[in-house]
Amino acid sequence: MTLYIDTSKNNLIYLALKKDNELILEKKITAQYSQAEKLLPGIDKLLKSANSDITKIKKIIVVNSGEGFTALRVGIITANALSFALNISVFSSDDKQIKSDYDFNIIKPKYKKEPNITVPKNNN
Repeated sequence: MTLYIDTSKNNLIYLALKKDNELILEKKITAQYSQAEKLLPGIDKLLKSANSDITKIKKIIVVNSGEGFTALRVGIITANALSFALNISVFSSDDKQIKSDYDFNIIKPKYKKEPNITVPKNNN
């Protein structure tokens, strides 16, 4: 079974399960800047809704470019961590695998612009 993770938008998480390229189940979660809090519980609920569990996942595909710096990072880090923990392959949505210096592959984010993560200075 393949787990598809998309956190490329600042206000939405899209998850899907596929088996043999056939969509089993999908879930959209409203997550306005709260992907970190909602992603793993969302994956758990998706698997339970499909009467499955995490050990049935044999491949992960994650969207690795998008509008939100932090949202994108949350999805990619989660996909990479699950890949490592389950000892399975992770691919970017453009079908690329990057070999790391270790015995597992990783996905790196492709940001569309420089991150804007600082708090504006008060000029008073």
